[in-house]
Amino acid sequence: MATETQNGSTYSIKEAGTFGDIQIADEVIAIIAGLAATEVDGVAKMYGNITNELVSKLGMNRLSKGVKVLVTPNDVKVDLSIELKYGYSVMKVSEKVQEKVKQAIETMTGLEVSVVRVRIAGVAVEKEDKA
Repeated sequence: MATETQNGSTYSIKEAGTFGDIQIADEVIAIIAGLAATEVDGVAKMYGNITNELVSKLGMNRLSKGVKVLVTPNDVKVDLSIELKYGYSVMKVSEKVQEKVKQAIETMTGLEVSVVRVRIAGVAVEKEDKA
């Protein structure tokens, strides 16, 4: 299986015996990574920059918020910014996020993931209910 860059943000996968090319946009890989990360117990949410936070509050939430993806002909590199739930182990949650994201991208796209960097950008503290 080979990949080629096309138009800077879409990649073609070519394999012998297929009927045509399969193209995967960076945004799709970022969405897969974001969804996989938020499935891990201990992750409160993806953590984007100020612009992403404002867009989210306006109701235009993007599933790839807090995710940067670099796809080369040989591999995929992913950078994630997450908000951790209070009381969870930073190391354990980060390792689970790395495993889950790598597995999800490789399973769904067939691309090889070489790096998954996790940045803990915040801690979510649950608000106490006033009785």
